[in-house]
Amino acid sequence: MAETLTTDGVPRGQQVLDRLVALLDLEKIEENIFRGVSPSHSPVRVFGGQVAGQALVAAGRTVPPERGVHSLHAYFIRGGDPSVPIVYEVDRIRDGRSFTTRRVVAIQHGKAIFALSASFQIAEPGIEHAEAMPDVPPPDALPSHGDLMTPELKAKFGRIADRPRPIDIRYVSEPPWLSRESGPREADNQVWMRADGTLPDDPLLQVCVLAYASDMTLLDSVLARHGVYWGTDNVMGASLDHAMWFHRPFRADEWVLYDCVSPSASGGRGLATGRFFTQSGELVATVVQEGLLRIVS
Repeated sequence: MAETLTTDGVPRGQQVLDRLVALLDLEKIEENIFRGVSPSHSPVRVFGGQVAGQALVAAGRTVPPERGVHSLHAYFIRGGDPSVPIVYEVDRIRDGRSFTTRRVVAIQHGKAIFALSASFQIAEPGIEHAEAMPDVPPPDALPSHGDLMTPELKAKFGRIADRPRPIDIRYVSEPPWLSRESGPREADNQVWMRADGTLPDDPLLQVCVLAYASDMTLLDSVLARHGVYWGTDNVMGASLDHAMWFHRPFRADEWVLYDCVSPSASGGRGLATGRFFTQSGELVATVVQEGLLRIVS
């Protein structure tokens, strides 16, 4: 089966998504110990969404399947080395009647690079309410990420522009690499996104793919306020911590709106919050991340 090629010549589609699924399918090397790898086209550091997704898989592999993850809190401690495997050690903190708690440490070269705590819960009835989804154009009415990349931008971004993308992203807001030409704007960013293919019917995998995708455009809301962007300005950045709450069931291979804003930036750090909505308007997840953001002279 050939990979799907878009108008920009970059491979996308089911085979690229299958690579992500394989990336999240960790090798069990001992009780509570798992091993993951990085894709061959990785940049200098391991992508933060990858290590978060893999750590969540490791935690979920030690939890009964009827208990779904409802929250995670994570810290990025060191930059990951994509050339060597990552070992994930799971600590079974608590197994209660309704909740299960796990702590995961990702290790490379004998040192912790990432730490995650995740909580799982059995399905329970209760009170319900949620914020309404913003009024935005549907994803099919918007160009893909590849369609927006001009030859000039491809030359500027280099091999990053041609990296296979398992997540299809459609920008509602003007993409930061375009809006930077007109200067600072509001500290926000809106995109539709979905896995670019069909995922297996595994609730844990759906959550892990969304965790992977949640790290892709969140800090763009910080940069938009200052009219700068990765790769086109002297911006040095890295994720510092990441938290997610999962409110309702969803499929990561169906369109979700990622509505992001940045309430503050100071001290070389930027804070961003995001909300995921299904096309039917259901709020399914909330994200908060702080990132290191330095303008290098």
